[in-house]
Amino acid sequence: MKIVLSTVGKFHAFDLARELYARGALETIFTGYPRFKLGNEELPQELIQTFPYLQAPFMALPWGKWLSHRLIWQWKNLSSGLFDAHVENELPECDVFVGLSGSALKSGMRARQRGTRFVCDRGSAHIRVQNELLREEYEKWAMPFLLMDPRMIAREEAEYAVADLITVPSTFAYRSFIEQGIPAEKLRLLPYGVNVSRFQPVAKPGAGRFDVLYAGGMSLQKGIQYLVQAYQKIRHPAKSLTFVGAPSQEFIAMLRMRGLWPADAKVLGHMPQTALQNVMSRSHVLVLPSVQDGFGMVMAQAMACGCPVIASRNTGAEDLFTDGREGHVVPIRDVDALAERLQQLADHPEERAAMAQRALERVQNMGGWRDYGEKAMAIYHEVRQK
Repeated sequence: MKIVLSTVGKFHAFDLARELYARGALETIFTGYPRFKLGNEELPQELIQTFPYLQAPFMALPWGKWLSHRLIWQWKNLSSGLFDAHVENELPECDVFVGLSGSALKSGMRARQRGTRFVCDRGSAHIRVQNELLREEYEKWAMPFLLMDPRMIAREEAEYAVADLITVPSTFAYRSFIEQGIPAEKLRLLPYGVNVSRFQPVAKPGAGRFDVLYAGGMSLQKGIQYLVQAYQKIRHPAKSLTFVGAPSQEFIAMLRMRGLWPADAKVLGHMPQTALQNVMSRSHVLVLPSVQDGFGMVMAQAMACGCPVIASRNTGAEDLFTDGREGHVVPIRDVDALAERLQQLADHPEERAAMAQRALERVQNMGGWRDYGEKAMAIYHEVRQK
C-alpha cells in the first residue's frame, strides 16, 4: 500500500511518516517546512517534498508585532491555500492520501477523482466547536478576539464532507464532531503516541514539597487563567508553580493586572527534551487545564517521567489515563475542582506517589508511536477496502 501525507507544518505528521516508512508504506510527505529544518527527521530526503515559500517566512519572522490579527489570518489562509494547490498539482499515485485539515481540500478532491481514498487528519476539535470555545473564553475575560477567517472554516468543513474518513486524536475531539452532525461511521479515534525513550524518570520529586508544573504555550486557550487561581488556593508550606514553554509577557501582564499572577511563579521558557524530562521527573504533578486542546502530548510525556496529571475534559486525558487512578480529569473553567484535586495530592504524598507509579506503568504499556503506526495502518487498510 502506498500512502502520501500532507502537512503545512510538522505537528505529528513526521512521527506518522516514520512509522509508515518503517512498514514500507510511505510514498511521499509534503510539508510547508523548509528542508534545512527537516534534517533530523530520519527519513530519506527523496521522500520529503517541501513548499516553504509562505509558511517558512510566517514562522521565522515576528509578524504578530507588525500585522493586525486580520492580516495574520489572511496570511494563514493564503499559505494553506497555496500549499494545498501545490500538493494537488504534485500528488503522486497512491492508495491513500492523508491530509492535515485546513490545507487539504483541493488535494483531497484530486485524490478522490483518481479513486484514491482521502483521510482528513484533524488534530483538534471540530473547527466550529474550537472557534466557539475560544470566542466564549475571550469574551469571558473581556479580551479582543478575532473570529477565524470564515474561508478557513468553510474549507475545513468542505474537507470533512469530501473525506472518506476523518481521524481525530482524542475522545473530546471525537465528541465535538458527533455534536456537529458528523456520522460516527466517518470518524476514527487515533490517539497520538509518545516516545518513551526520550522521556523517562531521571530524578525524584522533593520530599516535603509540592511542585506544580505547566508545560506548553501561554494563552487563554490553555486555561492557565484557571490554573493560577487554583494554585493560590492550595495550602502547603513549600509549594511552587513552574511554567515551561514559550512565555507570553502580554499574557502574564494581563493576569498581573487582574491580581492573578502568583508572586512565586517561575517561568523557565522553552527547553530541550532532555531538560524537560528532568523538570517533569522532579515535579509532583503536571496540570493541563485547557479550554480546548486536541490531545496534549505533554501529558503522556509527564506520565513517562512518573509525573501524574490533572487535566481538563477538553484534552486527550480520557484516552491516556483513568480518572482517579493515574491522574485526575476536571471540567473546563472549574477553579474549585482543580484546586480540590491539587490539594488532595498535596495532602496525601503516598497516594500521589502511587498514582505516579501507575501513570508510569500505564504509558509504558501504550506502545508509543509504534502502536500509533499500527492503528493508523489498520485504519488506512480499512478505508482502502471501502
